[in-house]
Amino acid sequence: MSSSAAPYRPDRMLIGLLVTLATTQAEIQTHLFPACQRFLYMSVPPQGPDGPQFVQICQVYRGKARYVTLYDTLNRIPVYSAYTFKRSDGATKVGVPWMYEPQLSTAVGSGEMQPLPQREDLHERSDDAQAALDDYRDTVDAVRGQLNPDAHQSDLDDKAATYTLTNVVPQVKEFSEGPWAAQERVVRQRLNNYCLGAAYVVTGAAGTAGWRAMRRYDADRVAVPDYVWSAYCCVDHDCNAPYHEFTKFPAFASLGVNREVNNDVQEMSVQQLQDFIKRVTGQTLKVFYLDCE
Repeated sequence: MSSSAAPYRPDRMLIGLLVTLATTQAEIQTHLFPACQRFLYMSVPPQGPDGPQFVQICQVYRGKARYVTLYDTLNRIPVYSAYTFKRSDGATKVGVPWMYEPQLSTAVGSGEMQPLPQREDLHERSDDAQAALDDYRDTVDAVRGQLNPDAHQSDLDDKAATYTLTNVVPQVKEFSEGPWAAQERVVRQRLNNYCLGAAYVVTGAAGTAGWRAMRRYDADRVAVPDYVWSAYCCVDHDCNAPYHEFTKFPAFASLGVNREVNNDVQEMSVQQLQDFIKRVTGQTLKVFYLDCE
């Protein structure tokens, strides 16, 4: 990373904001979450980090639930996004304005993602607990990496809904446009060809102690993850698939190192992924209910 990256130290001033919004956010999530349960295997969300800084979002666009995100309001990045894969030719949506989550910015915020505000005063209030476009403007080696990629969706509105800053993490350009983009294509083609039923996907980010951060106005802003990971679950799959593909069902995972060089992506079992996350972060991760058996 460039000199704009530095060890991340959460902004303690956010704690009061989080406490103030906790009750209202819980009410919003309780209201919205049933609409998003269909994006989770057996309607059970992944077991991951817990605490007031982590907010579960039912991502709603144009009045319809699209996917689920667990968002870290201190690091200002998603922990994961969980979605159902839609058969796709890999086309991306262009010309979509980047959006944000009003519910993370105000106690009376909408439960639906909105285009980033144009007025400067509103923009300043909108980025207290989430990333802003300005966070990415002073760095040349990090891009906005979607956890729920638009290429894994087919409906144009589903694609558009992936363009919210609560669905992206800073990815090193060489990693994002190289090994990780290639792995997203591998998964898309595999699920297109051999998954006969619903395919549940969870994609997330992880970091070791002392996360780097992108800075703005001489302040740490958005944490840069050391790793990006993904796992899918497809119980109803083609039993006549080639052996090397059949062995990757009903569930499999991948892990990539988010850096400029030595950034290969490895495929592994979901259990191996969970073991790795536990080893490097100390946090327990349970991606799928009963391990998608």
